[in-house]
Amino acid sequence: MPDSSRATIAERVAAIKARLTLPAFQAPMFLVSGPELVIAACKAGVIGSFPTMNARPIEVLEEWFERITAELAEAEKESPGKVAPWAANLIVHRTFERFDEDLALVQKYKPDIVITALGSPKRVTERVHDYGGLVFADVNSVVYAKKAAEAGADGLVLVSAGAGGHTGFTTGFSFVPAVRSFFDGPIILGGGIVDGPGIRAAEVLGADFAYLGTRFIPTTESMANDKYKQMLVDSTEEDVILTAHFTGVPANYLRPSIESAGIDPDKLSVRKEKKFDSRGDKKNEAAKAWRDIFSAGQGLRAIEQVQSVSDLVADLKAGYDKAKAAP
Repeated sequence: MPDSSRATIAERVAAIKARLTLPAFQAPMFLVSGPELVIAACKAGVIGSFPTMNARPIEVLEEWFERITAELAEAEKESPGKVAPWAANLIVHRTFERFDEDLALVQKYKPDIVITALGSPKRVTERVHDYGGLVFADVNSVVYAKKAAEAGADGLVLVSAGAGGHTGFTTGFSFVPAVRSFFDGPIILGGGIVDGPGIRAAEVLGADFAYLGTRFIPTTESMANDKYKQMLVDSTEEDVILTAHFTGVPANYLRPSIESAGIDPDKLSVRKEKKFDSRGDKKNEAAKAWRDIFSAGQGLRAIEQVQSVSDLVADLKAGYDKAKAAP
């Protein structure tokens, strides 16, 4: 993209950051992120997001879009310039059957940011740009980062080692500088970031935002059930297991949840085909992997309680400010 376009994007990112309490995203999480979590995150001053596939059927997705836009518009009236934008996470893989319907609603409700996953952002960039939105591509390797940049992504979400669910394998300390060698647009860094100093560290590395998922699961506003939330409080990084058994793609899960499902974590095979469930079919093993077997990143030790999003962001802010003020 020409330098003039990059400058425009830089200005827009600066305008977004001016509205934030912290330079951070509440990452989109399958079966966890819903309208309550998104709205609470945006009101607290971090960018809220959710996967569109969390809302089923399509009529529910429109209800969620309507609610998010209406409640955030009202919040903006009460606190001008203090409400963070929201982002929709859209699967662009050719096997996602609801892609066209989801994209049509994205165009209708116009989230500031669209985060693409499992494929090239080229499928959505023109239509998102038409209404003035930004497209950030979710990638877990330098190879995919290059492809997404060449496909016209405005920004890149770097999923590094330690992330919950489908993870990356490169540490953020290497991932960010590698991508910065060829990409000068906005970068979001995810993977094991759990506190304020971690958010600040992402900036020091050269990222514009931090991506926090696991830390937002045990909040009162998330859709995770009480068993999942308490297991996160009770677990540490020693309870995280990396396996491709359930979906064919390596992902980080909680060992206690695998055991609770009656499966021996030490005898997991690797499935031959990839399974990206988009239907929520209870008979589908990929759906079961996320519904009954819980994903988590490596930063579990920082989770000590279930709390509201506003309290969590306040804690993160305190740690971030302290880290930023350190000599």
